Amino acid sequence: MERQVSADSERGRGADGPWTHGHAVVDDVRLHYVAAGDEDDPLVVLLHGFPDFWNSWRDQIPALADAGYRVVAPDMRGYNRSEKPHGVEAYRVERLVGDVAGLVEYFGREQAHVVGHDWGGIVAWETASRRPEVVEKLAVLNAPHFGRYREVLRDSPEQRRRSWYAAAFQIPWLPETLLGAFECAGIGALLRATADPDTFSEADLRRYREAICRPGALTAALNYYRALARDGLREEIGALLGRERPPREVPVPTQIIWGEADSALVVEQTENLERWVPDLRVERLPGVTHWVQKEAPEEVTELLAAFFAE
Repeated sequence: MERQVSADSERGRGADGPWTHGHAVVDDVRLHYVAAGDEDDPLVVLLHGFPDFWNSWRDQIPALADAGYRVVAPDMRGYNRSEKPHGVEAYRVERLVGDVAGLVEYFGREQAHVVGHDWGGIVAWETASRRPEVVEKLAVLNAPHFGRYREVLRDSPEQRRRSWYAAAFQIPWLPETLLGAFECAGIGALLRATADPDTFSEADLRRYREAICRPGALTAALNYYRALARDGLREEIGALLGRERPPREVPVPTQIIWGEADSALVVEQTENLERWVPDLRVERLPGVTHWVQKEAPEEVTELLAAFFAE
């Protein structure tokens, strides 16, 4: 499907930090973003995960801009101030990949360094494998490669135990009810349960709850999981019918930064990836949880900047 990118954008300097806010229309979906850095500098696109928004990168945005990059951190479709298209099909991976490619085009570039955490990391993996021409370098923070995830899920009882929530999110309306009750208090509890005690302040939790409690945002966020499950089922049926699965190779230089104390993903997700990712380096951070860019912000920024500069 050809992507349509609008040149229309609302811009304004943010009172919340050294960045500007804007909107880009990509394939008729209006995406909010935060940007910093010189417009002529190399482009870095930062993709957040669940249940996050652009704020996930508030430590990296100014630091990478100071290091000489044009930095863009969108609210991914459905999240926070971005548009929330209806229906599970609107959140299929191919649409999310198209959003990333559309943003690169919107900012007048042919390529960007693409960085993703959690769900943003899944989208980053898929962008590099499906649209490698738009990715100069790929950096993934605590997000599994699809091929390796399936292997680990099959072979590791511990990973199956930790992945229970992804199955629970397939249930209609119940996850929204539980997580959205009492002004999305469940989201705050989820963040606290998966991070070190000092990672999220009360003000942080309030911002996250406000973002995910916007009308339609929680269902949109859960639809990422629901669409992924449907895509997986399509692939399995296709394999049974003798159809070739889409290629998984990532033909761009790739860096993985992994907090080893992740409560949802076992560290084996970072192993045996060379058959899909020939140009790979892995940086493991002991004692750091899933929220690696928040708990080790300076180290993450230094690793990213050094990798991009090579």
